[in-house]
Amino acid sequence: MSVSIVHSTDRAGFVTSFRVIERTLVIDLHRPRRILSSAPRGGGLVTARYVLNHQVDIRPEVRDDGWGDPRRYLGRLAHRLRAGQRCVALMTAVPMTQLVCIREQADGVWMEAFLTVGLTNAVRVGESPVARERRLRGTPGTINVILVTNARLALSAMVTLVQVATEGKTAALLAAGVKSCSGADGATGTGTDALVVVNGAGPRVRYGGTHTLIGALVGRVISRGMDEGIRRYRKWAATGCSKGRVAPRPEGGSR
Repeated sequence: MSVSIVHSTDRAGFVTSFRVIERTLVIDLHRPRRILSSAPRGGGLVTARYVLNHQVDIRPEVRDDGWGDPRRYLGRLAHRLRAGQRCVALMTAVPMTQLVCIREQADGVWMEAFLTVGLTNAVRVGESPVARERRLRGTPGTINVILVTNARLALSAMVTLVQVATEGKTAALLAAGVKSCSGADGATGTGTDALVVVNGAGPRVRYGGTHTLIGALVGRVISRGMDEGIRRYRKWAATGCSKGRVAPRPEGGSR
């Protein structure tokens, strides 16, 4: 069942829409677009029409062990959702009820961000992974970020936006006082974060750093999105859902 759908467009005719179905955010770009990502399926630099963010069940007694191979698992999901095999797909244990959607625009350029924020797996960069893996088995903790813009980005600008988005994410975690799962202060991310940047066909943009308009737009959507995502995660975690309970099924409606 689809629970929400939104359309964004511009004068260049770049239309996007999204819906949540089968615990999966499905973003339809309506034509193949160049995408740079660290996604487990379709990662790297690819051309694709669909971007997915799928919630898996963290409870060992009910989960489908097929997601031990994320690429193959997400491929089967994409086929079922008719999203094609060349899609870009992420996975998380955070329910889509926690999805944050943010948009900023200026001077004919817009930037949209879709975030799901889980913090159980929070780490400070450079920490040893061994003890952490034993501690976190069966808990959610991924920050997935999908950025979509109408700007026609140079490849170097796409790479720079990954840097800017990561800086923004880390700044938000530090400002919120998020600790590493080891107990250390100053978490900088989680051990399974993923980031997607979708290129547009509008205004040409050569540079994407923090001194540029596009960099500022990314900084704003990440800052706003992370703040809201952290707030929602903490409220959700307080109910015990992050310890393995079934997350509530999203209710119908539109954003």
